[in-house]
Amino acid sequence: MLIGEVARRSGVSARMLRHYESLGLVRPTGRTDGGYREYTDEDIRRIFHIESLRSLGLSLREVGRALDDPGFTPSELVDDLIRQTRERVAAETELLTRLHRIGAAEPAGWEDVLRTVALLQALGSKSAGTRQRAALSSAEGEPVPVPVEALVEAALGENDPIVAGALRWALARGAEGGPALLAKGLDSPAAEVRERAVRSLAELPDEEATALLREALAHPDAVVRGHAALALGARRVAEAVPVLIDMIVAETNDVDAADALSALASDPGAADGIAAGLVDRLAHAAAGVPARRRLAQALADIPGATAAGALAELARDEDRSVALTAAYIVELREGR
Repeated sequence: MLIGEVARRSGVSARMLRHYESLGLVRPTGRTDGGYREYTDEDIRRIFHIESLRSLGLSLREVGRALDDPGFTPSELVDDLIRQTRERVAAETELLTRLHRIGAAEPAGWEDVLRTVALLQALGSKSAGTRQRAALSSAEGEPVPVPVEALVEAALGENDPIVAGALRWALARGAEGGPALLAKGLDSPAAEVRERAVRSLAELPDEEATALLREALAHPDAVVRGHAALALGARRVAEAVPVLIDMIVAETNDVDAADALSALASDPGAADGIAAGLVDRLAHAAAGVPARRRLAQALADIPGATAAGALAELARDEDRSVALTAAYIVELREGR
């Protein structure tokens, strides 16, 4: 078979076939009377083998070694190809993500593109100061120049507390889509990412963030529930009360939880319900003496008859430390 026919059937150009021949990868077995290259079925089979190996990412040198070295074993080379391919895919994915983010910034010209690229690079800097400056680059009254996806990714991955605060501030300026993206972080397998996500949501003042924090009250992670409850308590959302009481019992940010209950109790009609919840936990068999003492202390800042009655009864509690705590609170409330 002549080279033109081989090229047509194999899909390999005549020029490439000549290149293969110059490298010694495939040599036509014979020549016609006119001196033209003539390929046998075995030659054509080798061409297909070359193309198959090239499709895996092998160089022509590696293809030649694979076909001609009897001692060649493919496992090491294949492992190396897998590694190279993963690195290439990761690099291409990173590039695609960067391009999407530049597009999301809706640049008006190349100056905007260059500014966005510089900010994205700054957010990924090893320098905490550089990352902080990138987060704070949004001046008051101007649109957020950093795409929200990049801000969220940075906020969920930031270890430095100062930089993390700057990133949360940038997100709280109202970057569209921020709450939904942060909520995805609540499902992360990494506890630190979940905490960063809920802390960031807690600083977003809009109704979407409040709704997501309400959902987080039922999260399996107690840390997530706690941060959500504290944020909702500050927003006067009564659904946070049971989680806040749980925090007092567990001695997890219990002072902050008691303050949040006190703030909630300032709303008309809320105090008796909060006091009833605290009293119910006081009566719970699983609540030990330290927990009962903390619950009594939380009642101190809850106004109304229910809290006053509970404290008066606790002043006669069989546990002396609880009784003394309650009696002291009663005296303070009565102004004695």
